[in-house]
Amino acid sequence: MGFRAIWVAYTTLVTKEVRRFMRIWPQTLLPPAITMALYFVIFGNLIGSRIGEMGGYRYMEFIVPGLIMMSVITNSYSNVASSFFSTKFQHSIEELLVSPVPNWTILAGYVTGGVARGLAVGLIVTLLALFFSDLRVQHLALTVAMVVLTAVLFSLGGFLNALFARTFDDVSIVPTFVLTPLTYLGGVFYSIALLPEVWQKLSMANPILYMVNAFRYGILGVSDIPVGAAFAMVVGFILVMFSVALYVLNRGIGIRH
Repeated sequence: MGFRAIWVAYTTLVTKEVRRFMRIWPQTLLPPAITMALYFVIFGNLIGSRIGEMGGYRYMEFIVPGLIMMSVITNSYSNVASSFFSTKFQHSIEELLVSPVPNWTILAGYVTGGVARGLAVGLIVTLLALFFSDLRVQHLALTVAMVVLTAVLFSLGGFLNALFARTFDDVSIVPTFVLTPLTYLGGVFYSIALLPEVWQKLSMANPILYMVNAFRYGILGVSDIPVGAAFAMVVGFILVMFSVALYVLNRGIGIRH
């Protein structure tokens, strides 16, 4: 296929994915906004007033970057996982497989759709945060780069989840038993400096900790970990997961029976 044909296929997939989550916005965009607003009220205002400061900032301001990143992670992941598995379940994936569209284009189209939903929810949560805190971005380029890279990474994770899933229950296993614990233990609500040394070292094995702290550094200018290491780790994970997802897709694992 020529570049123009590949571009048309890619934009068609992205348009389909964006229209999909925009058409059912009460299920895809509204619930995360309500959930995060509750986090702001309960953890930020009610509990935060008793905690005081953390990392040199009011507790509300400290948790805002983590909550934004949490919404981006969960929504970019779930969008691709649910969309691609639905395509498998309805057997409409066969139309893509028999077409001359390269597999990397299919992968890129679904991942871009997941990134679009993750960033859309992240923007909504950011706008909500303005009602609860005085949000000022210290390093704009770094902040945007980290949130986009994180959305790409977890969109790839959602794609892999959908490839290997056999039932709708399989799609929810990873978010429930892996993503949720890692996110809550990833420094969203606290600084790891508060933990005993042994738990600080164990926390360093949590990849989400690096993303949350790098994003927090972009907004507040404070971080528990080296920001350069966070970017290197995220980019490395993206390259590995993209390669694995493309390999699995080329082999037809989880698709061809």
